Amino acid sequence: MTLNAAVISLGSKSSKWTAKAMKNYFRTADMLDIREIEVNLGHKEVQVLYQGKPIEKYDCILAKGSFRYAPLLRSITSILSKHTYMPIEADAFTVAHDKLITQLILQQNGIPMPITYLAATPDAAKKVLKKINYPIIMKFPQGTQGKGVMFADSYASASSMLDALTALRQPFLIQEYIETGGADLRVIVVGNKVVAAMQREASGREKRANIHAGGTGKSVKVDPVTSKIAVKTAKLIGADVCAVDILEGHKGPMVIEVNISPGLQGITKTSGINVADHIAKFLHKRTKEISEEKKKIEAKEIMKDITPEGPGKEIITGLDFRGERVLLPSALVKETGFNEKDEVSIKVDKGKLVIEKFDVKKEEKKEKKK
Repeated sequence: MTLNAAVISLGSKSSKWTAKAMKNYFRTADMLDIREIEVNLGHKEVQVLYQGKPIEKYDCILAKGSFRYAPLLRSITSILSKHTYMPIEADAFTVAHDKLITQLILQQNGIPMPITYLAATPDAAKKVLKKINYPIIMKFPQGTQGKGVMFADSYASASSMLDALTALRQPFLIQEYIETGGADLRVIVVGNKVVAAMQREASGREKRANIHAGGTGKSVKVDPVTSKIAVKTAKLIGADVCAVDILEGHKGPMVIEVNISPGLQGITKTSGINVADHIAKFLHKRTKEISEEKKKIEAKEIMKDITPEGPGKEIITGLDFRGERVLLPSALVKETGFNEKDEVSIKVDKGKLVIEKFDVKKEEKKEKKK
């Protein structure tokens, strides 16, 4: 089965690695720049255009990008997923790029996460700051690679940050701080399993363990509980491929973030695992499964169309030759009610073949009457 695939992205190194790995499994694996894609909302139909022309038909498209492109990625996926396997669902681009929505969905489904507060006004936020325990984390709902994450060890420092955030007119979250010694886990989920994981440790006085923030990483193997939480998180978000960031504190593993466009350089180097190949291999397997399922459904629909109802049905179909033998479609066999124990009478003429169930008892009665 020849399958065509593409990666829609900003052209990062991780995306190039993934596209290159996909070429080992798919017939084609094109790199498409998201900045050259547009959605045409016409009167009669909706089109996704690439470089001004309708996008080619692909069996699989891995779409990814930063939160700035979330609306476009959601639109593209919503349109193309009707005919193409998209490993990231349309809703995931809204959910995963908003930490508050992520928190709501995961906690409603039993995924452990740090206690988080969202205040509508600065005054309401200050009331929250007065009643919670310190230290705390203050963060923007949107942002990646640890950007927009602030640490406050007292009410005074948190109040100063609040004043600055109010001036910026930016919404923010207040979250309990989980003591982990400045370490967290970055877990890569592909399909129904964790394919790689690393423990990231913050550098010096830095509280963020992100590699992009100067953190260091080491390869680890996650325990079954943590692995189950990571896979369930990915499913709830609607992503067959993603990274899940987890804190391991005294309360057990807690999810702090989901990244549906994770960088692969750090975890590939740290773990020694070819993560891009794991992704490519899974995407090909899943695309093949979906293509085969579609063919089965189409075949059933065709059989419905060419199979009239009532006795003496006439069915128009092709013949499946295996050497000198002819195999009958399973749908036809079901219609006849034949089974392996039945004896049949076969009447043959040029261009004609009639198969009837041979009733032994009926034939014996005929012979007695004679």
